Amino acid sequence: MARIKLKLGENEIEVDSRDFYVDNQTLGEIIESISNHLPESHAKVVYETEPVVNSSEISAQSGLESLDDAEIFEPEFNEPTRLAPNEVKSKLRILETSRFFDSPRTVSETVEQLREYGWAASPLDVSKALAKMASNKEILKNSSENRTHYFVEESLIAN
Repeated sequence: MARIKLKLGENEIEVDSRDFYVDNQTLGEIIESISNHLPESHAKVVYETEPVVNSSEISAQSGLESLDDAEIFEPEFNEPTRLAPNEVKSKLRILETSRFFDSPRTVSETVEQLREYGWAASPLDVSKALAKMASNKEILKNSSENRTHYFVEESLIAN
């Protein structure tokens, strides 16, 4: 995340990349534009080597970390965590409780949803786990148009 701090007398202005979109082409333009305005206002750029963390971010993270099984993930900024084959079923249970399987889903849709949650799993591992859950009657499966779909009925959710 890009963060630019400007100091004008005793006042400090912080511009955060969450406030605007910056790509590699516009970054130079933004810095040049800010630099052009510095002499007018007698402002200076404050460079920091340590990352700046404000108190609201600290309290939000502390609150989330105190919850059981709370996970923080921003798919646009982080690489997903690689799942071992034995971890896939527990993550599928999380998808199930979030009602993902209320409508029929393919393996590829399931892999993509896991990725949205911050977990990377191979389609083969997901397929094996779903097939095993279906054979144990933990989830239902049907086939149409040469594609297998997995889903949960309301009666299975209640149990």
